Amino acid sequence: MTVQTELFEKRADDFAWCEEVIKRNSKSFYRAFSLLPACKRASVYALYAFCRAADDSVDRDKSAEALDRLEGDLADFFAGRVPDQPLWRAMGVVLESFSIDERPFFDMIEGQRRDLAFEQPKTLADLEEYAYYVAGSVGLMLLPILHARASVPEELKQSGIDLGIAMQITNILRDVGEDLDNGRVYLPVELMRAAHYSRRDLKRRLVDESFVDLWESLAERAEVLYLPMQFDAALLDEDSRFATISSLFLYRGILDQVREGGYRCLTSRSVVSQDQARKLIAEAEALLRAERPLVFAEVR
Repeated sequence: MTVQTELFEKRADDFAWCEEVIKRNSKSFYRAFSLLPACKRASVYALYAFCRAADDSVDRDKSAEALDRLEGDLADFFAGRVPDQPLWRAMGVVLESFSIDERPFFDMIEGQRRDLAFEQPKTLADLEEYAYYVAGSVGLMLLPILHARASVPEELKQSGIDLGIAMQITNILRDVGEDLDNGRVYLPVELMRAAHYSRRDLKRRLVDESFVDLWESLAERAEVLYLPMQFDAALLDEDSRFATISSLFLYRGILDQVREGGYRCLTSRSVVSQDQARKLIAEAEALLRAERPLVFAEVR
């Protein structure tokens, strides 16, 4: 697909608005995808701004009505009635430039609805199903931009979903205390029981061997889910591989930051520093240049 750069230039102010949204809200995502060429970069920012609007409807506004309005705007948008707002004007250019599938956008809305009627997941499968809707769907949104030369193969779609789920689990493991403050426990009941860690322990913000076992059981699952895209990044457009692998490394790096901080995610939020981010991005670049670029052990 040939991207018409003049469409992006015409809507430069709208894409700048979207860029401000991602800069304010996700340093890791912004760092990674700013490595894309200009039109792809702007498109990712626009998709992120949509996801942020959906998330804000729930986490900031706690409003089913706001989410319903966003869903209505989304339905209008895909029906060809583009709302006259920066987000939708930018999204209109993305839709005209890439083969965007509408289903993941509506799946994102469904995921946010699940947060409005939140229930602690009982099993790991329950958590991963939820994580698909709020994050795996984002992987599917992005793939037509990152693999723009042809239709996205099914194997790559699954890797995109797995990457999104891994990132969501990583966010959950970083934000255990923050989510608890908001009345949400995303740690599955079955894993808490297996680790002999209770809701009472959680409310006391107890970090002991049981908590570490619980945390690591989820972290190990996230690390497994990061692997498919690390292997399949070679299927992406050449100009999109570095940004994608960098995003993977930056998010996976959050897990190591929590570990290095003594698993204090119940009382503080771990962040990847600028220096560490540079190292992780350098590792991503080295991985892509290596003769055997897909060997996980060589970059850990």
